[in-house]
Amino acid sequence: MAKARILLTGGRGMVGRNILEHPLADQWDFIAPGSHELDLTDFAATQRFMKEVKPDVVIHSAGRVGGIQANMAHPVDFLVTNVDLGRNVVLAAREAGVSKLLNLASSCMYPRNAVNPLHEDLILKGELEPTNEGYALAKIFATRLCQYVSRENPNLQYKTLIPCNLYGRHDKFSPAHSHLIPAIIHKVHQAKLHGLASVEIWGDGLARREFMYTGDLADAVLRGLARFEQLPDLMNIGLGHDFSINDYYTATAEVIGWEGNFMHDTTKPVGMKQKLVDIERQRTWGWMPATSLREGIQKAYQYYLQEGTHEL
Repeated sequence: MAKARILLTGGRGMVGRNILEHPLADQWDFIAPGSHELDLTDFAATQRFMKEVKPDVVIHSAGRVGGIQANMAHPVDFLVTNVDLGRNVVLAAREAGVSKLLNLASSCMYPRNAVNPLHEDLILKGELEPTNEGYALAKIFATRLCQYVSRENPNLQYKTLIPCNLYGRHDKFSPAHSHLIPAIIHKVHQAKLHGLASVEIWGDGLARREFMYTGDLADAVLRGLARFEQLPDLMNIGLGHDFSINDYYTATAEVIGWEGNFMHDTTKPVGMKQKLVDIERQRTWGWMPATSLREGIQKAYQYYLQEGTHEL
């Protein structure tokens, strides 16, 4: 029996690579073109590719991603590029008659002042966090577009997973592009390497974040493919609990074996005070992540030592 054909966008990114290297990936025939093979910002090219490949399912994980510094420095790019990617992939899939699409969104779509945990119904119910507003708007656009497509044609099941913050293998560790945990790994490793007595933390470190190991998201995505009919059209994917920024620094220092002190710079931006997703739909669906914080940081650090430092 022939395997179902899956078109995976963003196959060279952190999420895409974790999906492809997951043991369950062998159950499907994955096509994961790089940007040099397919420019997803080119609608005509995306249309042609979709019609030629004729995938059974599309997983849309491509995106222009980065941490607070990158989002604040390039808001136009984070908005426009991600809107183009979402629009082109979803509409090209619809035109090609692809019946199933799984869109990967982001918990930054939730209002900055919403009560935690963040339930799926809160999208567009309040002001977004300014430090990554452009990226959030683009993700909201793609999510709503999937819902509209399915509303117009119930035979097209275009669903969205909203992961909490992610880290892990194939992450970006450059300070100009990294998210919180890879940035911490790099900073603490450099402190240990150079014998530094202290490491700076932006803000007071009390803001709370929910970070999930990316291999766990890959597991959820692939199990979602196997049980696509049972997937809600919109569902958070997360841990169900969070940690403070200080907790992440402490755990990383313990994994790396650095015993210095932390200094807080309260003049720097920290983003939302808390961002914890509601996982009731996820629990009902029957899935939970398996990787602990220290286990995940250890895996990410090993990748950093082997591969991540090459990207700096």
